[in-house]
Amino acid sequence: MNIRINGRDEKIGKAANIAELISDKGLSPARVVVEHNLLIVPQEEWVRTILKEDDNIEIVSFVGGG
Repeated sequence: MNIRINGRDEKIGKAANIAELISDKGLSPARVVVEHNLLIVPQEEWVRTILKEDDNIEIVSFVGGG
């Protein structure tokens, strides 16, 4: 399936929902916010948000520093 992640076209294999996508990318769920087709998706909804062909995903990571 082809989707767009952070402005780049990507082919994903088994990820069927946002939670699986975040896990497959090795990201910490506690440190990211996900936008799906222009709507921010609360983390509680990630497992119920099914990815479809040509979806647009934006993933923003929070990084600490000083």
